[in-house]
Amino acid sequence: MTYRDPEIEIELLRLKSELNISGKNNSQRNSQSQSLDDVITKLNHLVGMENVKNDINTFINFLKVQKMRQEQGLPNISISLHSVFCGPPGTGKTTVARLMGEIYRELGILAKGHVVETDRSGLVAGYVGQTALKVDEVVNSALDGVLFIDEAYALAPADSGKDFGQEAIDTLLKRMEDYRDRVVVIVAGYSDEMSIFINANPGLQSRFNRYFYFEDYKPEELLNIFEGICKQQHYRITPRGKEKLLKHFTKLYFEKNKSFGNARLVRNIFEKTIERQANRLVKITDVNKEMMMTITWEDI
Repeated sequence: MTYRDPEIEIELLRLKSELNISGKNNSQRNSQSQSLDDVITKLNHLVGMENVKNDINTFINFLKVQKMRQEQGLPNISISLHSVFCGPPGTGKTTVARLMGEIYRELGILAKGHVVETDRSGLVAGYVGQTALKVDEVVNSALDGVLFIDEAYALAPADSGKDFGQEAIDTLLKRMEDYRDRVVVIVAGYSDEMSIFINANPGLQSRFNRYFYFEDYKPEELLNIFEGICKQQHYRITPRGKEKLLKHFTKLYFEKNKSFGNARLVRNIFEKTIERQANRLVKITDVNKEMMMTITWEDI
């Protein structure tokens, strides 16, 4: 029978425990890094918005370094995670907000990283005392995640009168302070309106100081979005079809006004296109799978 000193046994157990903990931490870090890399890959694969992708990647690197400083006992630079997404409809603001939730989760900033989407109708009530309750309900559902408020400028219309939008803003600001470590708020809307909205209230100015600007998609990018929808739905477009579609998008782009729909416009055109394709196919005998998957210039 081999005799081992009890103190040696204790030391061996301690070392083994430290190795196990270290291994688990390394495994968790590697898993987190891989997951974060996956989210960044999804972000970088989005069509267009190069300036937004660059700004977010820079922001991610900043947050990574802040976390490393914290692990080394160094003080963090105080920053606000609340953001303003400026841009017209259909430019990917909601999609990026969802990715931001995933990024904050993978960085350990938010426990869940889910996104609760709302707008004025989800925050403002028609009677005294009800607006604060609605705001509380929405904020509570977003705890440990992201609250995304689309067309946030509608909370403070120019001619408010007896409007309860200001009460919604006041309650929201209070809850942002109460839960400053548990919720990130992203407000979105047209650039001009969002600028006026933020500057109209000192509380909004102090909390929302990070801006991301989303631009209209260019014709080639609109075509890429169309092709992406086709791929998802198992369609393919012929070269002549692409040429006709690009001309169409170019015309729409240079004639656009404030209501230009961007990706939403592309989705509408896709739906109209496959309706036209259906009208063409029903007149053909013996339609095969290849024909059902192909979009031609006639369908555009």
